[in-house]
Amino acid sequence: MLQTPYREYVWEFIVFGVKEARACIFAGSFFVLLFASNYIPLFDFARYDFIFVAAVLLQIILFLTKVETWDEIKVIFLFHVLGTALELFKTHPTVGSWTYPEEAFFKIATVPLFAGFMYAAVGSYFAQAWRILKADLEGVPNYFAILVLSILIYLNFFTNFFIPDLRLILIPAVFLLFARTDITFVATNVRRKMPLPLAFCLVAFFIWLAENISTFYGAWQYPDQIHVWTVVSTNKITSWFLLVIISFILVAYLKHYKKDVLKK
Repeated sequence: MLQTPYREYVWEFIVFGVKEARACIFAGSFFVLLFASNYIPLFDFARYDFIFVAAVLLQIILFLTKVETWDEIKVIFLFHVLGTALELFKTHPTVGSWTYPEEAFFKIATVPLFAGFMYAAVGSYFAQAWRILKADLEGVPNYFAILVLSILIYLNFFTNFFIPDLRLILIPAVFLLFARTDITFVATNVRRKMPLPLAFCLVAFFIWLAENISTFYGAWQYPDQIHVWTVVSTNKITSWFLLVIISFILVAYLKHYKKDVLKK
């Protein structure tokens, strides 16, 4: 028999896992769409278009059922736009970081519109997890410094094609800026805390796992996956680590802004 404290820890861990899964409702549903689209008859409907239309309908359902709020939708849409802009650059023939091999009607240049939802899924997770786990931040750095760092991170995804990649500077800068920042959350009835950089690392790792699943089912292809699927390079974890920060800051700013407004 487990002693009472251990039972409580186990129960808290289980509840935390359930709430985390609940926060992944859009992201999880989106990856189910990726999987299902390979096996259900679509007739003459392009698979990428099916994923896009289904993702839009899913987002509408989550809003109408009040799973996501209008403010959260706006932040998620913003990250959708930022992600699509990055996709347009990275998939340009002169860059060729990855490709979308299938045809699509709903697309901009080389990017099918469903691609933005992969970034929106990250924003949706943060928005949901923040609310469900009653998250908050302790020791928040100056927002101007955070904004500058976020802009530099985003720009680096474009400029690293022309100048040396600055992530070896940006990643230490993240750890330095958020060295005293903790994210706090409640799974059952005790408020726990975790260093924010550690949270970034964990989320980036799980997104990398999801990226492997996505490429396996043909959502997109990296150059070394064109002829045969291979595991996505672990270097992508650092890319997601940096992108996660931008998404998190957008959600955190929304939550803190709304919190300040309510106080007034």
